[in-house]
Amino acid sequence: MSRIGRMPIDIPSGVNVKVQGRSVVVEKGKVALTHALPPGISVAVGSGAVSFTREGDTRQLRALHGLTRALVANAVKGVHQSFTRELEIVGIGYKAQVQGRTLNLSLGFSHPIDFPIPDGIEIKVDKLTRLVVSGADRQLVGQVAAEIRGLRPPEPYKGKGVKYVDEVIKKKAGKAGKTGAAAGA
Repeated sequence: MSRIGRMPIDIPSGVNVKVQGRSVVVEKGKVALTHALPPGISVAVGSGAVSFTREGDTRQLRALHGLTRALVANAVKGVHQSFTRELEIVGIGYKAQVQGRTLNLSLGFSHPIDFPIPDGIEIKVDKLTRLVVSGADRQLVGQVAAEIRGLRPPEPYKGKGVKYVDEVIKKKAGKAGKTGAAAGA
């Protein structure tokens, strides 16, 4: 069996996991995430744990076994404690602020950028230059953070732009200036 797929998922207190047809619903309070089960994978919700089994031993079913278990484990973890991704804005005059369900960004362009915040995502701004994207759906948190970073990726000469907090920007050396004798006098 798949090493990851055969591990049961412990259900924290307050989290409710139920099977509806061919999908698994994970909910806690108002937050609910649904994951569709691929054909050939079945789920069993026991006392305090969720386990997955597969019908055959084909390569595709083995891969889907571990994938399905990992996605449902992320859903359980996400509704219990939300996922976060931190971004940092680097540059003179670059800033961000949240107004309602819109993130307003000034990133050195001639116009401000209005980024609509999707449902299920919360964005907090610290000190105008640090963004914290959080939510229950791990994939959606990463996607929103990547879209915000994509509005102005960090450039390699001065490092200006939007970057992840743990990202290291390798700076390039600029043009080498003219030197006296080598300038072709």
